[in-house]
Amino acid sequence: MNEVPRINENGKIGPRDSSRVPRYAGAATYALLPTVEEVHAAGGDVDIAVMGAPFDTGVSFRSGARFGPTHIRESSRLLRPYNPATQTSPFAQAQVADAGDMVINPFDIHAAIDDVERQADEITSGGTTLVTLGGDHTIVLPLLRSAARQAGRPVAVVHFDAHLDTWDTYFGAEYTHGTPFRRAWEEGLMDTDALCHVGTRGPLYGPKDLEDDARFGFGIVSSSDIHRQGCASVVEGLRQRVEDAPLYISVDIDVLDPAHA
Repeated sequence: MNEVPRINENGKIGPRDSSRVPRYAGAATYALLPTVEEVHAAGGDVDIAVMGAPFDTGVSFRSGARFGPTHIRESSRLLRPYNPATQTSPFAQAQVADAGDMVINPFDIHAAIDDVERQADEITSGGTTLVTLGGDHTIVLPLLRSAARQAGRPVAVVHFDAHLDTWDTYFGAEYTHGTPFRRAWEEGLMDTDALCHVGTRGPLYGPKDLEDDARFGFGIVSSSDIHRQGCASVVEGLRQRVEDAPLYISVDIDVLDPAHA
């Protein structure tokens, strides 16, 4: 079998070289990066693993996020390795590899949460940082359990989302895409001095939603705040809030303008 041409820098195995192999050819790993197995076979260690969590049994409205990891990988074929805005080649700074998809029970949400937590632990227990492609936001709870365990303490959270996701239950169910941060607060997984929602907008069920959210320790930077303050000011505020705490970042796709996502 022919060796796959790759863009390798700083001793890191990088993405397939799209100037020598068409981007539409071959299996779609994230950004056409090597798999974890390929890196290990070459004698390397993985600094950052990208792993899919194809699960959407926790949604209250539209399903389909289970196909998210597949479509993110397909779309990421177009990524090039150099970022002119930051003047860096990110994949030359750390060894990034695709770890495939988690195997998650699609019928039993309690089993699914356990599945995500266990497989996250398997990746991070050796010191590898995990980037997870969802999947609905139910997966945040088991990922926070794993992150807090690996950090040995509650973690800071910066949560990019149109919604709070700190509600209590839906139809009496405690584990849904709208409840992960309340469950995480109840379990003591988050550093309550270092929590923030970013990009929040839209209607709520009532003022108690905001009262509960503040009680859990979250600050809110709404989409209107971002427009008024500008990105640089918002980023500096987040740095001051998080400081040097271990950080979990969650990005829900609906933080983007609904015209685009």
